[in-house]
Amino acid sequence: MAILIYAEHQNGKPNKTAKELASYASAFAARTGDQVIALGFGLTEPEELYRYGVHKVLNVEDPRFADFNARAYAEAFRQAADATGASLILTGQTADALYFTPLLAGLLQSAYVTQVIDLPESVEPFTVKRKAFSNKAIAHVVLKTPVKILNLAKNSFGLRENAVEGTVETFAPQVDDGVFEDIKRVKVEKASGKVPLSDAEIIVSGGRGLKGPENWGMIEELAEVLGAATACSKPVADMGWRPHSEHVGQTGKQVAPNLYIAIGISGAIQHLAGVNSSKNILVINIDPEAPFFKAADYGVVGDAFEVVPALIEKLKKFKLNS
Repeated sequence: MAILIYAEHQNGKPNKTAKELASYASAFAARTGDQVIALGFGLTEPEELYRYGVHKVLNVEDPRFADFNARAYAEAFRQAADATGASLILTGQTADALYFTPLLAGLLQSAYVTQVIDLPESVEPFTVKRKAFSNKAIAHVVLKTPVKILNLAKNSFGLRENAVEGTVETFAPQVDDGVFEDIKRVKVEKASGKVPLSDAEIIVSGGRGLKGPENWGMIEELAEVLGAATACSKPVADMGWRPHSEHVGQTGKQVAPNLYIAIGISGAIQHLAGVNSSKNILVINIDPEAPFFKAADYGVVGDAFEVVPALIEKLKKFKLNS
């Protein structure tokens, strides 16, 4: 039997999510004796997954798959699952995965659980823990179907190297051209930050408290000093201050960095739903009654236009002397 993971990539290189899925699969395979297999689309450095316990990489080189298509990807995974005899399929908490895995579950008639936070508690019955109620509770879920699909919450397992000898095979799923014609790419909007939100260990995020796009320079400067990604609240994106690709929240991107710095963001429940998986949250806000302070690990009550420049100066001096 096999465990099949979705190997997403950034410019052909397996990203952090793919490595975390490989780490999770490898740890579980150590208990079950299963082979860990990764399915990727257009990987240029698939061998990097060997370090995290992947025994075989199935690489789709068909140019039709270059643009994400939920129906095509679901069908490709169905065929890969059939070909490998996979009993467990793992995907990450990413936009692409959340689009195609429900379709895949329908094709395979399999149980599908999102926001999984740990290795299965038992194999028989197959039981996993997942986040529930906007991450305020944990549910214990029993899966009974022959093939199971798990969606792993970001940063819930971490990266764990377990180097093995692996192989790469070209995989050619048979998908009708009509599937690709249903959806056409109109444009691609990329975040301007140097660090992708999905892979960021630190995120610096700004809200309406910054008063205008002309003040975003200090957000970018703080992010640069920390090696962080930049993000924003929904109102900021809606007003056109920042691109929607940086919008974090219930209707935007869900993130789970080790540190989330919220500057001038009140902390509405919709925003918290997208960030409360963060390991640590630092809130900087002039309003001591801002709801975000209730969810924060650390809080600074103060004017962002005074606090942030002082923080940047201190960090620069620290880096210079360390």
